[in-house]
Amino acid sequence: MVQRNEENSRSWGSLFTEGPGRLIVALIVPLVTFLVLWQSFLFMRDTEAPKLLIAIVALVVGVGGVWALYLGTNMVIERLPMRMRDTLRPYLFVGPAMVILGVYLVYPTVGTIYLSFFDNNSENFVGLQNYVFAFTDPDMLIALRNNVLWIVLVTGFTVSFGLIIAVLVDRLSKWEETTAKSLIFLPMAISAVGASVIWSFMYFAQPASRPQIGLLNAIIVGLGGEPVDFMINRAINNFALIAIMIWLLTGFCMVILSSAVKGVPEELLEAARIDGANEFEIFFKILIPTIMPTIITVATTIFIMVLKVFDIVYVMTNGRRDTEVVANRMFNELFRFGNDGRASALAVILLVAVLPIIIANIRSLRERRS
Repeated sequence: MVQRNEENSRSWGSLFTEGPGRLIVALIVPLVTFLVLWQSFLFMRDTEAPKLLIAIVALVVGVGGVWALYLGTNMVIERLPMRMRDTLRPYLFVGPAMVILGVYLVYPTVGTIYLSFFDNNSENFVGLQNYVFAFTDPDMLIALRNNVLWIVLVTGFTVSFGLIIAVLVDRLSKWEETTAKSLIFLPMAISAVGASVIWSFMYFAQPASRPQIGLLNAIIVGLGGEPVDFMINRAINNFALIAIMIWLLTGFCMVILSSAVKGVPEELLEAARIDGANEFEIFFKILIPTIMPTIITVATTIFIMVLKVFDIVYVMTNGRRDTEVVANRMFNELFRFGNDGRASALAVILLVAVLPIIIANIRSLRERRS
């Protein structure tokens, strides 16, 4: 009797661990996991659900749910023949990422390009009219000019300052270097909006008869000058905005370039000094050529960040008084003027401007790896 019960239990166990039953279980596990994930997603979208419960569900699903989905799908693949198993397993790991990229990047990009050929209501086809507007409208020409100004000045100054600071702090003691780097990198912890608010107080101007509470104007008046309204003066307002981004990004460039400077062989520098090279010759003829790939990578990263600049301009001036940039104009066209076609065209222009830099950067990385 006992032996018969053991045989029955084995038969029931083998039903789910061997043969077709094992495949059925392997198929059910990812299916159930997917349904649980989907229902959890719908629950997290419920605005009336308790916030704490939503946070708990998001944490559990985000960690355990994705792990269970991978595990269940891997069980299905394990049941397949060896050749199919080796073919499909890579897609198990890259598949979800490719789906997410397709849904959140490829599909919106194609949709934006499509909408850029329609009018403000996305109903009537207008051809290249939105692009003609982008390159002929006087206000848009100012925005394009300002974008070029931002790219040249921010990229040039942040990379230059970052490199100079990286070389200088490399000569300090360990404690002094750490302190200096922390202070210089600190603005990176502040959002662009927060930095704009800080600098709005720095630039704040009062009439000459009243005390100045803005730091820069307090200094100017203290030295005997007249207060300057940095945001209204068209001759300097763009440069005042650019200075904010330089302040934000110099620390980022310094940290990346500092690691590259430390990677330069000390023997190479000592050999140059022995041969009679001074510090300027070492800097321009040895140090910069050696770390040039890193400089190019940092410069292209800053280039892309500056090309999409929006927060600083929006908070400080919203594009008024000749400070407009392309990203801010795109925002205004979409949300203030309700012109979907023009906003989409400006988004496509930014995409086309960024693509060559990204492609060149990828090629440079591949060449260095090879």
